[in-house]
Amino acid sequence: MRLVKLGLASVNTTVGAFIRNTDKALALAGKMAAEGVTLGVFQEQVIAGYPAEDMVQWQGFMDRQWPELERFARETAALPTVFVVGVGVAHQGLRLNCAAVVAGGRILGLVPKEKLPTYSVFYEARTFGRGQPGMAEVHRGVPLGDYLFRFDFGVVSPEVCEDIWSADGPMRRRTYSGAELVVNLSASPFRLGFVETRRELIATRAADHQCTIAYCNAVGSNDGLIFDGGGFLNQNGRHVMETPRFQEGYAAAVVDLDRTLRLRAEATTWRVDREAWLAQGGQAAAVLDCTQAVHTQRDALTYPVPPHRSFFLPSPDTRRTAREALCEDLLDALCLGVGDYFEKTRAFQVLGIALSGGRDSLLTLLIAHRYAKRARPENPGSLIQAFYMPSRYSSDATRDAAETIARELGVAFQVVSIDEAFERERAVAKTMLGGKDVTPITEQNIQARLRAQRMWNWSNSCGGLFLQTGNMSEKSVGYTTIGGDLMGALAVIANVPKTVVMYLLDYLQDTTGYEGIRKVLAKPAGPELAHDQVGEEELMPFPILDACFYLYGSEKLTPAEILQALTAMFPEVESSRLSGYVEKFVRLFQQSIYKWVQSPLSLHIGNLDLDRERALQLPVVTGTEWMRPA
Repeated sequence: MRLVKLGLASVNTTVGAFIRNTDKALALAGKMAAEGVTLGVFQEQVIAGYPAEDMVQWQGFMDRQWPELERFARETAALPTVFVVGVGVAHQGLRLNCAAVVAGGRILGLVPKEKLPTYSVFYEARTFGRGQPGMAEVHRGVPLGDYLFRFDFGVVSPEVCEDIWSADGPMRRRTYSGAELVVNLSASPFRLGFVETRRELIATRAADHQCTIAYCNAVGSNDGLIFDGGGFLNQNGRHVMETPRFQEGYAAAVVDLDRTLRLRAEATTWRVDREAWLAQGGQAAAVLDCTQAVHTQRDALTYPVPPHRSFFLPSPDTRRTAREALCEDLLDALCLGVGDYFEKTRAFQVLGIALSGGRDSLLTLLIAHRYAKRARPENPGSLIQAFYMPSRYSSDATRDAAETIARELGVAFQVVSIDEAFERERAVAKTMLGGKDVTPITEQNIQARLRAQRMWNWSNSCGGLFLQTGNMSEKSVGYTTIGGDLMGALAVIANVPKTVVMYLLDYLQDTTGYEGIRKVLAKPAGPELAHDQVGEEELMPFPILDACFYLYGSEKLTPAEILQALTAMFPEVESSRLSGYVEKFVRLFQQSIYKWVQSPLSLHIGNLDLDRERALQLPVVTGTEWMRPA
């Protein structure tokens, strides 16, 4: 047997905080070595933080990473462990996203990322250069290129993130070249439900290429991107270990690399495919002999014992229900996004929320409180300030609901009426119009803008992080006010559809029993900027609105195709009404792009996000003639 203990470490990094990031990695490296880890894996760009975006265009930003990599090597020199660390290097005019192999106090080699994503939230090809098959160069005296590394325990193939997502990635030629253990350094953002996709992909790649895969993912949030961690260890298609998500740290497990070679020998299809690849002139990756760089200590490792001490019985079923998994993952992700933004910017002292007594601000408060319970478990409410700013249209029920949940959470709650200021601003607007009355929509917007202005004044004076509370559905159709409820320093649920907002609140009501949640849910959703306002009456039923948004924004269907899909989804709604909803949605969506491009930084939780800089890139000025049948 060739037993190897593999450690997967996720570090919560801050972009540009090279020293702090490296200190965190060194602390985990020491712990792994103390627990007998043979090979420790860190995430993509662990020294620089990810995503650095255009910061990599600064030569100083790239050059300053190297001394920290050298420090990591120097301070782990006495450890009998091999480490693979994510780092960026500037090489001959290129910026390369690399996996650095470190052992025995030396940087043994650099392997650059080959596949550079430019879809969804990624723009790597804009700034980084690509590694190439057969690449064999030298950077600062260190081999740089398409390399494998032979140690006293086996042959290792480092790669970076997107390289594993391509069927034509480097894993194929490198396993055909002798790699037994593929180490993938990743910074894969949280996307709702995506962890299952990662797990399945890694199992597929490990089976297809008959290898052991150690996949390490980043954790933490930088700007609006949230990384959920969650590393995987898979041997030839068999799941071995999954590390905890949404938390910094590491986990380790033992595998027998002789088992990988035995299964490879048994896999006739893999052998035939390799023979064909060689016959067609496949270019093998070079192997660097690192057997003298470090002498790993594996004598104390023991064979991994299966659950129940049986190879035939199933492991304990620890799976959560689909509802719990969706809700807890989403709440954990948003909580992490709020907390890391609050802490890493180092600009804020307290979290501030304008509570309306409605669903969106309630969910935002509960997410902020979830973070506060982790940051200040002894007194989470001391980290949050809530304000209720009623006008003449605000109901007693919403005030009672807001007051109740603030009391239950122990959050400071202040009532500050805007009614007098509303009357004053309406009169000023009427004067500016030459005596004409303002429109009803302007009356609503005045109220929203007064609340936002007061929140900004509070924020400026006390270092408060003003949390914007709007949801994605209403934002998509412009059911929001520029300078008003669209504003804030961080948009917490701006990419959460309204139906998901309500689903999360139902879940939180069931799991917490807060009376404040029950009171909010007892009243129809509406902004209370006019008498008896109900959101679904002014827009359309939220399930239909969310369906329109998904079919248009994600599936890229035309209005006629959307109507066809809605007819199947909502057969109880007459076709003419559905047609009206589709027409209304498309018109409002196209007219509202100018609004949502002005919204604050938002937290990303999926591939369908309303963020022109990150996901759905649409021109503000656009015609709709293309939607009509030819």
